[in-house]
Amino acid sequence: MASNTVENSKQVMVVAMDESDHSTYALEWTLSHFFIPYTSNPAFKLVVVHAKPPPPAMALVGPGGAKVLPILEADLQKIAMRVVEKAKKICASKQVNDVVVELVAGDARNVLCEAVEKHKASILVSGSHGYGAIKRAVLGSVSDYCAHHAHCTVMIVKRPKIEN
Repeated sequence: MASNTVENSKQVMVVAMDESDHSTYALEWTLSHFFIPYTSNPAFKLVVVHAKPPPPAMALVGPGGAKVLPILEADLQKIAMRVVEKAKKICASKQVNDVVVELVAGDARNVLCEAVEKHKASILVSGSHGYGAIKRAVLGSVSDYCAHHAHCTVMIVKRPKIEN
């Protein structure tokens, strides 16, 4: 009975994963700091989420747009499957086997905030691409958005700068 109580009271940690080295680093850092190798009862239940983006709207414009869409969709699916497999491989390499890896279609900002709600997460971990203010304004920052909209603590993991 006590083990069920411990399992049910476990907090959930959602980790954002995409194909970038920044998110790979964030996942590896998180596993090293929060999921001690060989521990049979980590403090958190781990959920890794990858948001598969929709094909760009420009692909549908003009002649041949309908032919391009399935090709783009197939490429996005291949990338998504590589990200999911990479996340599983990283977790396994750190002896973290009790992990849920989810692939969800949609804009990463919304997908991650919805994952926090769905899993009642107490923390969301995201890597930082290190964009400057202008790039962040133009491209939008997933971690900035989540820091303002997710209903939990948001931890943004930055890769250390490599000095020459």
